[in-house]
Amino acid sequence: MQFIKPGININFIGRKKIAFVLSSAMVLISIISLVFHGGPKYGIDFAGGTLIQLKFSSPIKIGDIKASLSKMDIHISSVQEFGDRKDFEFLVRADSSAEITEDLSLEIEKALAAATGSSAEIRRVEMVGPQVGKDLREKALLAMFFALLFITIYISGRFELKWMLSGVMAGALMLSVYVLNFFHVSIPFLMAAALVVTLILFWVLELKYAMGAIVALIHDVIITIGIFSIVDKDFTLPIIAALLTIIGYSLNDTIIIFDRIRENLRKYHKERLDVILNKSVNETLSRTILTSLTTLIVLVALFLLGGAIIHDFAFAMIIGVLVGTYSSVFVASPILLAWKKA
Repeated sequence: MQFIKPGININFIGRKKIAFVLSSAMVLISIISLVFHGGPKYGIDFAGGTLIQLKFSSPIKIGDIKASLSKMDIHISSVQEFGDRKDFEFLVRADSSAEITEDLSLEIEKALAAATGSSAEIRRVEMVGPQVGKDLREKALLAMFFALLFITIYISGRFELKWMLSGVMAGALMLSVYVLNFFHVSIPFLMAAALVVTLILFWVLELKYAMGAIVALIHDVIITIGIFSIVDKDFTLPIIAALLTIIGYSLNDTIIIFDRIRENLRKYHKERLDVILNKSVNETLSRTILTSLTTLIVLVALFLLGGAIIHDFAFAMIIGVLVGTYSSVFVASPILLAWKKA
């Protein structure tokens, strides 16, 4: 199916400076927001504590819930509306991971009903200890880092036939991270340092395709996390799943364009590199737009109709698809041209 007429020639590569400025601005704003907020706003999965979902039969005030629960042995950190307002549901977060027994649940329901005048129902209770939350944070970071490393092996092997070189590099980095982890080095610092070393090695070893793909993926992840920080949404395990899905989606788009670039480099070897890059992006534009558009339709439907549980996951995916499509065209491909000029 041809969504765009063949022969179209939009000068994407000619706008690379504008794109780099826009990308730099988005990444910088994301990092500033994360620094300002002291990192992502971790949900119970990563921060630890207790989460209680309450449902009432009529409208009530958040202050009444706080006042009622403060009289009990539950240290409330926040209370917020959950789902549609007409459902009268709330999420209560407690700093401590107190065990909510059946007897305590009944006491909470009675106390809330007496204080608010509305019948209360405990619909969900989740408890995560602080050490478990810390372990989950570290494993989530390691999962994303190792995913990026395995991607570099694939990209370098497929496009530059450097399977052994990229494999040895990735193995050395994984071993270094594993060993340093035993010395209790901060995992976020360790991941940041490892990514910087990875990019330096790409430059030294001339793994230009892997460099373009990984820079685009890091760009997508930082902006998605940054937007979550800006809108003050919780960072939970489903969001990690969304980020890993975004990495795969964005990489797929990038590989399609890289494949066409490789074909056109052989076919039009006498042409300038910027002309070949631009031609390749235009030739795959129809597929890129159709893929992104159909994916977004599903994600918007999930976002609007999927319910509160999947709301944040769908939101992260929508951001990731939009940013990932943009980075495949305006970040990954122009890096190949910047490499040659360097």
